[in-house]
Amino acid sequence: MAAVTGESIGVVVTGMGAMTPVGGTLPETWAGLLAGRSGVAALEDEWAATLPVRIAGRVTADPADHLSMREFRRMDRCGQLALIAAREAWAQAGTPGADPERLAVVIGSGYGGLGTTLAQARVLDNAGARRVSPHTLTQIMVNGPAAWVSIDVGARGGARTPVSACASGAEAIVQAAEMIRSGAADVVIAGGVDACVNELTISGFAQIRALSTADGDPAKVSRPFDRDRNGFVIGEGAGILVLEREDFAVARRAEILGRIAGGAITSDAHDIVAADPAMQERVMQKALDQASLTGADVGFVHAHATSTPLGDRLEAGAIAALLGDQVPVTSTKSMTGHMLGGAGALGAIVAVQALRTGRLPGTLNLENPDPEIGLNVIGAAIDCSAAGAGMTNAFGFGGHSVSLVITGG
Repeated sequence: MAAVTGESIGVVVTGMGAMTPVGGTLPETWAGLLAGRSGVAALEDEWAATLPVRIAGRVTADPADHLSMREFRRMDRCGQLALIAAREAWAQAGTPGADPERLAVVIGSGYGGLGTTLAQARVLDNAGARRVSPHTLTQIMVNGPAAWVSIDVGARGGARTPVSACASGAEAIVQAAEMIRSGAADVVIAGGVDACVNELTISGFAQIRALSTADGDPAKVSRPFDRDRNGFVIGEGAGILVLEREDFAVARRAEILGRIAGGAITSDAHDIVAADPAMQERVMQKALDQASLTGADVGFVHAHATSTPLGDRLEAGAIAALLGDQVPVTSTKSMTGHMLGGAGALGAIVAVQALRTGRLPGTLNLENPDPEIGLNVIGAAIDCSAAGAGMTNAFGFGGHSVSLVITGG
């Protein structure tokens, strides 16, 4: 099909897939989020015994059950999660028959195959160079998930990998929408993934005091916007969407699940770690502008809110300044932990699902709402059937800010 350009081009969602700490598929994940089920648990592994933090949100579904042995052995866990979620999304989309030259993949990741990096470094140290796996380099590539998915579906229109820390998955969706609007592609598989539940990542985040050190029930530790929050819980997982040019999807009679009405990417140019709330407000406004909507049109917000004392408060201020303090706000990181590069993509999936089903998951563990937040944060699932648009945010170290505006199908 010939390229079509122009800002009037609609970008629609026709398929979604997820592997998360609360479910190995999208239906399982969605049911878990609506039920308020936590995927955060204690780390019983020997390698975690001496760590300062020994809880995480891990995908409990076994990738080996969904992949051939050859695929499983050749991929890092990061690639495994992404490929499985992509296949789920591709199947829901009805395996679009796009020209391979106009089919692309954009999958972001903050850290890529870090698990393989650590494992093979140990092999090198303990057994020598000749025992290092020949798959090491292809497993540790941050572009590995995008590459594997492009090979799986025969996408020749590009396999891109935004690497923007915790904003990677959301940035991938914006880039994919831009490819479609520019006329570069008809169909793009987009999303994010990370699999960083390991001693290096946990130790690093603990050293900068980003992780919660709370004792007690692991399921109660992640508590965005709660007065007693004291850090995030690391998680892992993948969220993948199939995006299409609207007229292409209509022509093949695909079910339209939702629309990427607007999306924006900005850089704070402020600090390598600390966020700039003015830029958070700015990126949300730019996403609204692209969607030709105002703050009054937003029916709910899926916040980045990771459960850190400062981060949640800064984002709350930006949301209130732009959208007011009555719009319903939620953060599903209360159940999954922070999936890093996969988090923003899951946020987009939550927004699409909420608009489709009329139900918005709540924020688990909101037992004592922080009076400094001043938002309408929901503690349990609510009816959102009157919402015409939802917003989802993702922010990452390095000053990466991304906001998406999603409307119904």
